[in-house]
Amino acid sequence: MPTLRPLRGLIAILTTAMLMASTAAVAQNLPEFTDMVRENSPAVVNISTTQSVPANHGGMRDMPGMPDPEDLPEGHPFRDFMDRFGGDEGQRSPRRDAQSLGSGFIISEDGYILTNNHVVEDANEIIVRLNDRRQMTAELVGADDRADLALLKVDGEDMPTVETGESSEIEVGEWVLAIGSPFGFEYSVTAGIISAKQRSLPMENYIPFLQTDVAINPGNSGGPLFNLDGEVIGVNSHIYSRSGGFQGISFAIPIELAMDVADQLRDGGEVSRAWLGVVIQDVTRELAESFGMDRPEGALVAQVLPDSPAAAAGLEPGDVVVEFNGNDVATSGALPPMVGQAAVGSTVPVVVMRDGERETLDVTLAQLPEDMGEESSEQSRAQPGVFEELGMAVQPLDAERRGALGLDEDVMGLVVAGVDGGPAAEAGIEAGDVITRINREPIDGLDSFNDIIAGLESGQSVPLLVLRDQSQRFLALRIP
Repeated sequence: MPTLRPLRGLIAILTTAMLMASTAAVAQNLPEFTDMVRENSPAVVNISTTQSVPANHGGMRDMPGMPDPEDLPEGHPFRDFMDRFGGDEGQRSPRRDAQSLGSGFIISEDGYILTNNHVVEDANEIIVRLNDRRQMTAELVGADDRADLALLKVDGEDMPTVETGESSEIEVGEWVLAIGSPFGFEYSVTAGIISAKQRSLPMENYIPFLQTDVAINPGNSGGPLFNLDGEVIGVNSHIYSRSGGFQGISFAIPIELAMDVADQLRDGGEVSRAWLGVVIQDVTRELAESFGMDRPEGALVAQVLPDSPAAAAGLEPGDVVVEFNGNDVATSGALPPMVGQAAVGSTVPVVVMRDGERETLDVTLAQLPEDMGEESSEQSRAQPGVFEELGMAVQPLDAERRGALGLDEDVMGLVVAGVDGGPAAEAGIEAGDVITRINREPIDGLDSFNDIIAGLESGQSVPLLVLRDQSQRFLALRIP
């Protein structure tokens, strides 16, 4: 037994040596960022702005214990004070300077700088600070709210610039690096990987975002996202967070799109985008089955807007766009960026699945209108007819219900007055929906609704076209 202790000691030494060797090997495989940071930091800038906003004096008259100035005699010092600073309508309210911080990067030697629009929006003054501590006042050349990008200009020559790359060439899992000013800590460096590509975010349909796990916080907005070659592949723009801080999900605007916007802002001060004129939704497994498709793919056309390029080309609700201008459309979120980056006025081939067959339509794209707002509709309260097997109650569209829902006279269908479980709830049907088609057949009343339902086989999944909040969408309804 005396030989066991030396043997155990030898095993411990060997184990430690193996662990150290393994750690060294892993360290050798990790990327080295120091040279990249040293070379590119001079072209990254800190941006601070000031906005003039009303000072918080407007509620002074309503504070407990404050006398009404009208009850005080003329010349009373408190009445004079309240007249000047109490926030009376028509009086000039005191104002204060509010500051915001962000990041940006220099894209040309003569001083053009790219950043986010929300960093400089409504700014009275924009100050750019370089990493050599120089400060310069910047001019706003132009901004694009839809892409959340802004182009600035400072007076300079031979300024340090970044080199741009191709975001389309980077793969999910590759290392990336960000330089910016989170919470005002200038020239902070964070690294991570590409988590996903072609992400579509709410209210940002025309941008195919790069998703990363790089630590991005307030103040990083507008800063560059680099690949391992030291090329900018994105503009850090959004974070997904419940707390307002970093939670492992951040988004960057692809540099190709950002540079196209910058070029348009520099040349004309505004940005134009192509417009197809459809409302789209994802194709679920159930909808794919109901349309006779092998698998869920493409962008399902729920609504074709009037007087749009899509309407002129013959697109119809129920068409599934699977190719746009020679590019596969994998999901509904992939289509808007493709359309937005196409040339206004160009004619492009659009391949759709219609009645189980591929069909190619030539669409001449127009410019995206400035205002694409939608109006909300009210739900009807009238007594419905009940379809217990479907788990929903519907009612005809009469003049009163059309008025309550804000519908035109030419809209035909049935109003859903209630959903009580069953196939309707599983399909996502809601009270207030207007059913306009079932299985691509138009609905003009209760009789046609009954006839179509009666002709469907039990267990069959059929597409149901509904109008909700002035927008059409397809739902997959399984017949019990």
